[in-house]
Amino acid sequence: MGSFLRGKDLSWFDDNQVLKDVAGIAESKLKPLANRIDQEGFYPSAVMAELGEAGAYCGHLQRYGARYDLAIDAMTEISRHCGSTGFMSWCHDVCGLYMEQSGNSALIARLDDHVRGTTLGGTGLSNPMKALTGIEKMALKAEKISSGYIVNGSLPWVSHIREGGYCGVIASVPDKADHEIMFLLDLDERAQLKECPKFSGMEGTSTWAIELRDYFVNEDQVIADPVRPFIKRVRPAFVLLQTGFGLGVTQGAIDSMIEVEDALGHVNQFLHDRPSELQPELDRLKTKVHELGSDIFSGSAEMLVDVLDVRAQVSELSLRATQSALLHQGARGYLMSSPVQRRIREAHFVAIVTPAIKHLRWEMSKLMKADLAA
Repeated sequence: MGSFLRGKDLSWFDDNQVLKDVAGIAESKLKPLANRIDQEGFYPSAVMAELGEAGAYCGHLQRYGARYDLAIDAMTEISRHCGSTGFMSWCHDVCGLYMEQSGNSALIARLDDHVRGTTLGGTGLSNPMKALTGIEKMALKAEKISSGYIVNGSLPWVSHIREGGYCGVIASVPDKADHEIMFLLDLDERAQLKECPKFSGMEGTSTWAIELRDYFVNEDQVIADPVRPFIKRVRPAFVLLQTGFGLGVTQGAIDSMIEVEDALGHVNQFLHDRPSELQPELDRLKTKVHELGSDIFSGSAEMLVDVLDVRAQVSELSLRATQSALLHQGARGYLMSSPVQRRIREAHFVAIVTPAIKHLRWEMSKLMKADLAA
């Protein structure tokens, strides 16, 4: 462990200190930018780097003790004030997960700068995760050559990327059935970034389409070859980490209800999904998430079903909580500048981002049917 420590790293092993520092930055630096991020598409890269220095992106990595509870709690604190930045924190976390789990020394050597937020990297697995389960076709194609692979294709909607950044992606290889490669795509002059249509939310997540033409992948970039055993191993962590931004959006919604309790509690008492009801639900989900994170690489089908289920529950709770927050706040919550209005759109994203609620339920159904048939 000592070989990985540098500068402020020692403080990253104090969970309370990390969460205190992350919460402080989220409150003082991120919260004032949230409306600009949402309405103007501002990409808060400087704040994300500051969060990295505070230890926001280290907890889940094995070199820092595989503390999934810390990683998810840090993401929750960020998302409590800005769901877009919480989502990008997830993108950054899973990119670090790919790099560490790859076992590729060249990628592991880049991990220190990544965890610190000195460099920023995302994940381009929305299309591949759906393609590997048969929902859609793989967008990128790779051709094997003697020194590596040549990749072509266009990958839509990849978040938390920019020129000079990087992301984890997957390409199919037509040399044999069920052969794919996963690699760290460096976004240099060989990769063209194209603007996406304007979204109803998440405009500040630096989301682009990527077009590759004869992009050469060398061995220093390879995360997994073949891909499927790697994805089977990391998928539970990929999905469980997503709960962090859903939990944070939900907590922010509950905060907004409590904020107007003195002024409107006398009438809000007649609403369903009151903060006194939602907070215990949220706390129970957090406890379940923490429990699952303690054994995330067990590889059991039962554990995967539990992970998919808790992820779906977080999505559903965020939808209920944000809608209730709007009803609690009334007209003030219907203003476009209101955090309540923003969180409703953030919760919709929590529910549709891969794996969406329908995808989660489909996967759970398949796993449970397979278990019954065994």
